[in-house]
Amino acid sequence: MYESLLNWLIFTPCIGAVACLLLPADKARNIALGTSIITLLMTIVLALEFQIGHSGPQFVTTLQWIPAINVQYKVGLDGLSLPLIVLTSALSVLVIGAGWKIEKSPNIFMALYLLLLSGMYGVFVSLDLVLFYVFFEISLLPMYFLIGVWGGPRKEYAAIKFFLYTLAGSICLLITMLGIYNVTSSADFVAGNTWDMMALQTPAIQALFSPEGEYWNFARWAFWLTFIAFAIKIPVAPFHTWLPDAHVEAPTPISMILAGVLLKMGGYALMRITYPLFPDAASLYWECVACIAVFGILYGALCAMAQTDWKKLVAYSSVSHMGYVTLGIAVLTRTGFDGAYYQMIGHGITSAMMFFLVGVVYERAHHREINNFGGLWLAWPKYGGWSMLGFFAGMGLPGLCGFIGEVMVLLGTFQAAQRVEDPTFVYIIGSLAAFGVVLTAGYIL
Repeated sequence: MYESLLNWLIFTPCIGAVACLLLPADKARNIALGTSIITLLMTIVLALEFQIGHSGPQFVTTLQWIPAINVQYKVGLDGLSLPLIVLTSALSVLVIGAGWKIEKSPNIFMALYLLLLSGMYGVFVSLDLVLFYVFFEISLLPMYFLIGVWGGPRKEYAAIKFFLYTLAGSICLLITMLGIYNVTSSADFVAGNTWDMMALQTPAIQALFSPEGEYWNFARWAFWLTFIAFAIKIPVAPFHTWLPDAHVEAPTPISMILAGVLLKMGGYALMRITYPLFPDAASLYWECVACIAVFGILYGALCAMAQTDWKKLVAYSSVSHMGYVTLGIAVLTRTGFDGAYYQMIGHGITSAMMFFLVGVVYERAHHREINNFGGLWLAWPKYGGWSMLGFFAGMGLPGLCGFIGEVMVLLGTFQAAQRVEDPTFVYIIGSLAAFGVVLTAGYIL
């Protein structure tokens, strides 16, 4: 029963998208809202029925899709995907509300958004690499049109830049997938080619990707190709330059879902694909990845401090905050990994909230120049209170959702000193990452 419910969760937004296109345009908002509420209710049921402590994915559906190359429609839910599904469902209702006043072709806007929602669900529950890739690409096209049609003055430039960056990442991922398929077909003890993520983590396959294995060189290249593919989506500096333009030009509801969920697809994919499939390569290159992450933390924070456009400030803050996600994964400690996941969830909440708050004031003032908003609290105290809550959460104030992730990432980073002979490097990157928190306070306060 609940296996089919997970499938309905994925494809109900597609049904809603078709309804938005076929029924009168003035009904599209209600259809989209109803669809998002239904998916939220499905998510609540799945969360309540989810067995905590159960090993392996739950609510699994496995069907042969393309037998000639052993591609399966295989989906399931586990502890890595469930919180992100809940976050996606909750934000989807708020995004529909934020886009309620969209006047330009609301039926097409809502249909594209629901198609995007279906793609995001599919990414988080896919257990087959090809299926993951298909949903990963499905999420690309609607976002391109949502930015390029409903965005600001430079919407075409921002949309094309987003498309090209994401396409480059997709090519990197596709090359790796073809290599994995070739590896599994040439291994004598593997029963045919496989794209199954769980099967690719078995000891027999992992032995091929170990330093003593036949495909160690491939594993090293595959690690970097998949890392780049997902680093673009996170995004990690220097693969981030599409994000500020996309956020500035995107309408408020699209900025909310872009920062709240779409960026998390990159971090999730690192946790689901890159690091489980190539753990030895990850251990070999962890210092390089940690340096990239810390560079992103500091660079994003410094760029945020230089902004006068409120929306661009929040965009660069996302680059900095998602750097902590990459760092937590890179250091290969349990505390760091858990902290990275908490950071993704916390950032999903706070970033969506901040973009909504920026959109609210832009709708009334028709500009986003920070220097012109002096005295806003006195004129609009309720808005000031919500803004304070959102920005303090983004700053990582204790007791708010941004605190636990950053603290655990920093603790996990310093714990990495226990497994190296010379901990100097660990202390340096940990201290620099901690300094990023100070910079965050600087551009927020």
